[in-house]
Amino acid sequence: MRTAYCVETVRRAERELMARVPEGALMQRAAAGLAAACADLLGRVYGRRVVLLVGSGDNGGDALYAGARLARRGAGVTAVLLAPGRTHSGGLTALRRAGGTTVTPEGVGDPVRRADLVLDGIVGIGGKGGLRPEAADLAGLVERARALVVAVDLPSGVDADTGEVHGSAMRADVTVTFGTHKPALLVDPARAYAGSVRFVDIGLGERLPAVPELEALQHADTAALLPAPGGESDKYRRGVVGIAAGSARYPGAAVLAVAGALRGGAGAVRYVGPAGDAVLARFPETLVSERGPAHAGRVQAWVVGPGAGDDAATVAEVLAAEVPVLIDADGLRLADADAVRGRAAPTLMTPHAGEAAALLGVAREQVEGARLASVRELAARYRATVLLKGSTTLVADAGGEGAVRVNATGTAWLATAGSGDVLSGLAGSLLAAGLGALDAGSVGAYLHGLAGRYAADGAPAGAHDVAEAIPRAWRDVRD
Repeated sequence: MRTAYCVETVRRAERELMARVPEGALMQRAAAGLAAACADLLGRVYGRRVVLLVGSGDNGGDALYAGARLARRGAGVTAVLLAPGRTHSGGLTALRRAGGTTVTPEGVGDPVRRADLVLDGIVGIGGKGGLRPEAADLAGLVERARALVVAVDLPSGVDADTGEVHGSAMRADVTVTFGTHKPALLVDPARAYAGSVRFVDIGLGERLPAVPELEALQHADTAALLPAPGGESDKYRRGVVGIAAGSARYPGAAVLAVAGALRGGAGAVRYVGPAGDAVLARFPETLVSERGPAHAGRVQAWVVGPGAGDDAATVAEVLAAEVPVLIDADGLRLADADAVRGRAAPTLMTPHAGEAAALLGVAREQVEGARLASVRELAARYRATVLLKGSTTLVADAGGEGAVRVNATGTAWLATAGSGDVLSGLAGSLLAAGLGALDAGSVGAYLHGLAGRYAADGAPAGAHDVAEAIPRAWRDVRD
């Protein structure tokens, strides 16, 4: 599992480690890993042109020491000193001894335009509020120059703890991070500035706490959570999921939610709602009832809301059930907040940014700019597990405490009508199969994202294509 820790936790771990190793050892470890990553990206170091953007903090020192290593291998290295009086003295001495040169920001134009690689060491993990004007101008020059940009630990100008971007920030092709991932490297909008992320181990592992700020499932973690039938299993022991979705106007939402549910691990799917004929025409194995949720038969979990229109009565009836409930789409708008907060059984809410904004009473842009804070606030306010959909899906456990799960397996092609309905059915089926709300949301998002990649394969795909690709994603994870 990939984990991320906040700045104060990282600094505490670094202080503990620095007390036990020779002075400067951590910076040398970071610089060695950074230089190795740059050399790998360059392919051939000798004769290459490298520009270092050096601020006043330790990130600048990391960049200078890495630049010295590249200079000793024959690269032409130029350091742009943004704070000449506060530049890391040891790193600057090392660079000059290796043959590197320095310039002020006023003289940086030609070196940047000719550079093969630019190393961003302007601001470290403590930076707040975006880049200052001089650094922002430099970031614009770098972006226009088209050189390969490598960020030191994280891109300058992003907020390490929240993933928020206030003002100008450096856009990197690759970020080389040290010791542990930082939340900004996993959460949008900052994640989009980081490019691909390379990790350098500097020895912090044992000094980091057991509970991180963020955690991201990988294949092995997801495989360990997948439900698997045993020899004595029948459809009821595997779990039955109820789907209360669709309307005369949106029958397709019911069909797509059922499609996701049938591929989600539960033994049977019960459907209630006005789209029964459409559901049976596509999936005759579905158990259809016209008598409402309370009379549909035994279920281990409910999904309510996709395409429900204004059917508040059905939403209220499902919320009164004593089994886990997933609320999506129209259900989020129709659900009574007190009824959600008062539920004894687990509740999983799955809003996109617009729905989350409506629930919080803020502008959509505020949610999109502060995704981590928003998902925690929703989970705390509604006392429910919340899956905030987006380019990086976030899942916060009920109450908003503990590690937030982040998922990035998806593709931009998943931004298509009905995709969320498929995810609702899939995650609801996992709830019925016995997973807790946090795990059901996380595993559902992981499989849904992989299925989206397989369905699209670089081209447009519909929601039904995503549903049909779930078994392939499941097998890929399991095997």
